[in-house]
Amino acid sequence: MADHDVLVVGAGLAGMRAAIAAHRAGANVAMMSKVHPVRSHSNAAQGGINAAMRGAEDSIDSHVYDTVKGSDYLGDQDAIEFMCAEAPQEIINLEHMGVIFNRDEEGRLGTRAFGGASYARTFFVADITGQAILHVMYEQILKAGVRSYEEWFVTDLIVEDGECRGVVAIEMLTGKLHQVTAKAVVLASGGVGRAFEPSTNALICTGDGIALAYRAGATLLDMEMVQYHPTTLAGNGILLSEAARGEGAYLLNSKGERFMDGYAPNMRELASRDVVSRAEATEIEEGRGVDGCVFLDVRHLGAEAIRTKLKYIYEAALDYAGIDMITEPVPIRPGQHYIMGGVKTDPQTRTWDPDGAWKGPRGLFAAGEVACVSVHGGNRLGANSLLETVVFGKVAGEMASAHAKEQPDTPVSGAHLADAEARIQALFGRPDNGERTAKLRLDMGNAMNEHLAVFRNEEGMRSALGTVHGLQERYEELPVVHKGGVYNTDLIFHLELGYMLECAETICEGGLLRKESRGAHYRRDMTERDDTAWLKHTTANVGEDGRPVMGSLPVTVTKWEPQKRVY
Repeated sequence: MADHDVLVVGAGLAGMRAAIAAHRAGANVAMMSKVHPVRSHSNAAQGGINAAMRGAEDSIDSHVYDTVKGSDYLGDQDAIEFMCAEAPQEIINLEHMGVIFNRDEEGRLGTRAFGGASYARTFFVADITGQAILHVMYEQILKAGVRSYEEWFVTDLIVEDGECRGVVAIEMLTGKLHQVTAKAVVLASGGVGRAFEPSTNALICTGDGIALAYRAGATLLDMEMVQYHPTTLAGNGILLSEAARGEGAYLLNSKGERFMDGYAPNMRELASRDVVSRAEATEIEEGRGVDGCVFLDVRHLGAEAIRTKLKYIYEAALDYAGIDMITEPVPIRPGQHYIMGGVKTDPQTRTWDPDGAWKGPRGLFAAGEVACVSVHGGNRLGANSLLETVVFGKVAGEMASAHAKEQPDTPVSGAHLADAEARIQALFGRPDNGERTAKLRLDMGNAMNEHLAVFRNEEGMRSALGTVHGLQERYEELPVVHKGGVYNTDLIFHLELGYMLECAETICEGGLLRKESRGAHYRRDMTERDDTAWLKHTTANVGEDGRPVMGSLPVTVTKWEPQKRVY
């Protein structure tokens, strides 16, 4: 008998929303996370969550169009239409759960402007929106009595006869491996930001779910589409929320010029993230930066607004850079932030296609940053990520619950657990050759940040791919020096590095395959968007030799034909 009807891997916003939805649908559901749920990376989402619900001032069609345009026409429009249509009700659902959104002077839910949006449709809780929603969701998890496997690390998806039937995971407290079975599995384990250094992402964002699905036969989509956020703190990559620009912050160069006038004269600092990041990088390269940075200036907003609506980033700049934003501008630069690509899903969050156009094990669903339903395409608009987590998290929970109800209780072989135990023991048996996980991880992160950042070209991406292949060879001999069971972080970091290297390889291969510039993928050797040849997704499936087999899928266009993208 399966341990659970539905097992959710990951306990951020997508995972919790999926667990809540599956529980409400009557499933025996559990969550599994390598950290305590409220330490999930959803905590880091600062600015807000988008929805078109301001009456005549805004419309769902406008939200859809902004998202399609922001995606540089790579987003699948059926999925985008669904997400935007569901958005207003999800904001109401969150408020009913207990999220205390900011309100305006009339007592209505307040909004702020975000990049690439035609209207101010971003609902927010100061600049801690993700944290606020995450804690409320966890309260709902506790209220529902959902089982939570906290600090369990997944090493394998169990797939038998083309069906995903659970996971093998390390209980980090004891070091013991367990086989946890389920009739349906939801991946909600986040992105792979730490394949790049520096990154705004938490150290736990290591592409676990993406690599697990890939190894299990699922298709990865648009992995080359990696977003650099325009405003990260110099030196450590800490995110300074787009909320600052939403409240009216300026970007200045070394001459004190508000330089976005020359790059996006209509929307200026509130152009899409890829446009702003490229503008900043250009200013820095052409000598109008200071120590590799430009400046974020919020002084004109006033002390009260800064200390209330931007309290977190005010404290971050003070604590980590020694700069008082009330009296001086903050040095910032573009930094790795998000991956638009991920495990290919349809709007029902399935990782498999009944018609066979793309592959994945039946019973495996995915939502959030781990997935690519392709609502973001080549570039994600700020505050659409939190929206994606709750909309498709809910769908994943409901769909997984429905799938589980149709499945018989099929016994699962113990061979999966035995294989995982043998692999771990083999790692412990490797001789100490002096190599360390941290060194390989840093070499990978530096190469990816150098060659697959705001600007790219063929030579650089090939260099990064060569570095990744070299690191994969070294990884095969990399020892696990600590042999203990209790919280063996040496082992966990080793396994995470393996996940990241596989993701990094597909990012490089996708970038080399896409012979154009689109969204976050800007090639200096191919600077134009090519809708004739490249209005399509890149795909990656693991080959028999362990290397990616690359391909493509068409973009779903409903009614918004590609146009020139200007801000």
